[in-house]
Amino acid sequence: MLKKPATLIALAIGALAPSLTHADQAFPATLAGHAVLPASTFLAPPKDAPASLAVSGKYTAADARRVDTVGSLPGHSYLSDKAAPRPTNVALPFKGQPVQGFSGIKHSGEGRYWVLQDNGYGARSNSADAMLMFHRMKPDWKKGGVKLERSAFIHDPDGKVPFPIVNEGTRKRYLTGADFDIESIQPIGDALWFGDELGPYLLKTDHQGKVLAVFETRVDGKVLKSPDHFSVTTPATSGSFTTVARRSRGYEGMAASPDGQFLYPLLEGPLWNADEKKWEHKDGREYLRILEFSTTKGEWTGRSWKYALEQNGNNIGDFNMIDADTGLIIERDNGEGLPEHACNGPARPDCQNVPARFKRVYKVSLKEADADGFVKKIGHIDLLDIRDPQQLARRGGKDGKFSFPFVTIEDVDVVDGEHIIVANDNNLPYSAARQPNLQDDNEFILLHVPELLKAR
Repeated sequence: MLKKPATLIALAIGALAPSLTHADQAFPATLAGHAVLPASTFLAPPKDAPASLAVSGKYTAADARRVDTVGSLPGHSYLSDKAAPRPTNVALPFKGQPVQGFSGIKHSGEGRYWVLQDNGYGARSNSADAMLMFHRMKPDWKKGGVKLERSAFIHDPDGKVPFPIVNEGTRKRYLTGADFDIESIQPIGDALWFGDELGPYLLKTDHQGKVLAVFETRVDGKVLKSPDHFSVTTPATSGSFTTVARRSRGYEGMAASPDGQFLYPLLEGPLWNADEKKWEHKDGREYLRILEFSTTKGEWTGRSWKYALEQNGNNIGDFNMIDADTGLIIERDNGEGLPEHACNGPARPDCQNVPARFKRVYKVSLKEADADGFVKKIGHIDLLDIRDPQQLARRGGKDGKFSFPFVTIEDVDVVDGEHIIVANDNNLPYSAARQPNLQDDNEFILLHVPELLKAR
């Protein structure tokens, strides 16, 4: 979940070099369904959870002091002009735990989907009372609602986490956003796997959320660490390893092979090359690593690929495989609200200070990676330019067009041979893309994209 100040305007660069396997072919996307889960959806914590988790968001004050009074801290869009912050009309702390911030999705059949909670309020330091959980949901494309079928809170009663956690001294040891920032989910057999941004780590749990194992990341035979890795005590220690991940730029997306034997975690930011003293890049373009982990052996295979960003400063949102060779990756900028071209002319109330310019879903091929390991980009769809001839949009539609202009679009998966599902992380209470002064809901869209899925 990105709720921290970030580079707001990506550096525009020219076309990628051929070795980066650039594809500029755009495919159409047509809205086939739209469902909404209201932002004000909450769960009570389990009865055996510490009393401190009954209220969430107590540590989000500007001065970081704990605030216990529910609804006393107004939320503002984190993309607001600091001189004129835009209120979202939602106030912290919350009674209960919010069901929001979906940053990973996986189709489980029969119109149902696994989704996971993000770490809470955008930073490790303010999320110690935000419980980590995952859900199974079923969007109702006809009525436009979303049914929450089951939820599970992640906990570590057997002490599998190799470092102290917030609820260290409790029996159930429920995990919070100060322990991990989980961003991706893959159900495989009797287990669920999660990719974390902080370590970065992989977590394995059962279907009730009990932690079974935690794995550190290894790249080129060495442990990969961000500033939030448990063994890093001072910034100076980052000089002791060859590559290092940026803070909060660990695993944002994580695909799995169709047979479940391998995971493909995708880093959100480039790694630091200590020899060159630069973030990894080629021909002036930053790239991200896709690693490979064997679920059967419980170890890293040593294989990896590279994903070239279309624009430096962009982020990826999610990654899921279509088949054994191809997958879908969300790439996005850090703007929100109507795209810039829609805001030309008379002032509109739904235009933002930092408009969305780049929100795409790319189809990539791992099998056709080039000699340098860069995956082939086969083509993309533009989430700011979706067709809606049947006027299915419940909001955001106009003149047969529909836009998905959220700053953090972090969910994509294949539904069938012609459809994909896309959803947003609504950053409660810090995002307002649909209307400048109204907190975003959790939106799910079903897209008809046969040309993209069939493209080679």
